[in-house]
Amino acid sequence: MILFPNSKINLGLIVTGKRADGFHNIETVFYPLSAKDALEILPAKSNSTNSKDIGKAVLQNDISFTCSGINVDSDPSDNLCVKAYHLLKKDFPALPPTSIHLHKVIPIGAGLGGGSSDAAFTLMGLNEKYALGLGEPELIQYALQLGSDCPFFIINQPCLGVGRGELLEPLPLDLSSYQLVLINPGIHINTGWAFNQLKNKALLTFNNNPPVSSSLKAMVALPVSEWKDALHNEFEQPVFEKFPEISTIKESLYANGAIYASMSGSGSSVYGLFERNVNVQLQLPPRYLVKHLLL
Repeated sequence: MILFPNSKINLGLIVTGKRADGFHNIETVFYPLSAKDALEILPAKSNSTNSKDIGKAVLQNDISFTCSGINVDSDPSDNLCVKAYHLLKKDFPALPPTSIHLHKVIPIGAGLGGGSSDAAFTLMGLNEKYALGLGEPELIQYALQLGSDCPFFIINQPCLGVGRGELLEPLPLDLSSYQLVLINPGIHINTGWAFNQLKNKALLTFNNNPPVSSSLKAMVALPVSEWKDALHNEFEQPVFEKFPEISTIKESLYANGAIYASMSGSGSSVYGLFERNVNVQLQLPPRYLVKHLLL
């Protein structure tokens, strides 16, 4: 089985409260992108029973994991795909030994949800391959145990997200008449650090059950030409202060005709929405990752 976990952008991102469980309540609109990793899930070979290392491979406790593409500088046992397998294995002890190979294309620590998507697609792939019978609500609950952005990728369509991001309301939002230019400068932004920069903001605790807000929902219903003054990502201010280079990317997108530009998530990726017929020519350092995507 081969799957293609996709990325996402955030259209607006507001931190609405500090939660009693240590997480934060947010309000954002998730929008899926076509930039994708590749994920292969296969039954493990019957003679592969011992723990061993092969480059980025690990085979232990019935799961073999290998990774290629963008370097994932962490212990394979900490990878969210591996954690997804073990999470299901706890409730489905008969889950067979499995080999997972991840080819990483989506940048890491970039605000694009690549790791969350890999985890969610692993859950969905295992559920389908081994006929576990899990429906969308159950998959969302498993996904939330792996990360706040993971539930979105179970639904994988434009959604208003509140709570930790797991309370999702699909939206009739269609940006297919635009092109998107996605730029990643190769700067890794730690999400925990980004949230800590907002610690001086007056945050309320909602007992982990915030009311669903409709402010961003109303904003994204406006014409895209009005988003520049209405739709904001609160992480931009602290991230731009520490990394002015990222702010310059956003300014460059607007200078080259973007209708709307923003940082995604807690950064460092920045995107711009352009009319389909615009030939976008940006002068950027060659080390930047630049993707021109149709939505």
